[in-house]
Amino acid sequence: MRLLLINPNTSPSITELMAARAASLLGPEVALRTATGRFGGRYIASRAASAVAGHAALDAYAEHGEGCDAVLIACFGDPGLLALREMASVPVVGMAEASCHLACLAGRRFSIVTGGERWQVMLEEFVAALGLSARLASIRTVAPTGAEIAADPDRALASLASACRAAAEKDGAEAVILGGAGLAGLAERIAPEVPVPVICSLAAGLEATVAAARRATRKPAMGSFAPTPRVETVGLSTALASRFEG
Repeated sequence: MRLLLINPNTSPSITELMAARAASLLGPEVALRTATGRFGGRYIASRAASAVAGHAALDAYAEHGEGCDAVLIACFGDPGLLALREMASVPVVGMAEASCHLACLAGRRFSIVTGGERWQVMLEEFVAALGLSARLASIRTVAPTGAEIAADPDRALASLASACRAAAEKDGAEAVILGGAGLAGLAERIAPEVPVPVICSLAAGLEATVAAARRATRKPAMGSFAPTPRVETVGLSTALASRFEG
């Protein structure tokens, strides 16, 4: 089985962090290929950066997706998810979407804890788009961004654990998602301090991607995720233009 992990931001160190974590989670039958965004923000912390990252995700798939069995957009917020599901010939999983669905299995209501204050509203919009607002207990953010947490995770553990406990004890969450590529691997470190399950977004995304690859669902021939209609393009990379122009 061959999986493509796309990091739509432009921080190779974050890609390396997730690849190292994935190596401890995936079995020997899974070969992981990674791709980092060629352009855009080093770390996504705004709607504008997320919009650019959606293009970067499409570009990365066009360049590196040949021969893969499934794709994981490994960025919380899933930039470009629906567009890539339309374009790709294989299943595409979003790390945030997979985490939310897993959290719904773990409890009646869930919360999300992540880094960067702008993510609160952005994730409220994201969860609403999934149709899961009624299941959302809260979104709590801590002051460091995900990139800053990745650079010094030990410094952020106490604040992340505190936010997760507050989500359970004050907001009524029965499961908490620790969301963000830069937070990969931290859920298991703070879980003993939190009275409800703590879900690692990367682990949830990888699990869902492996399951999607095993199902090998056929690409729809009609509907909104049918193959992208052919259209002339200007200014795209050669690989991405070929996906539009045939």
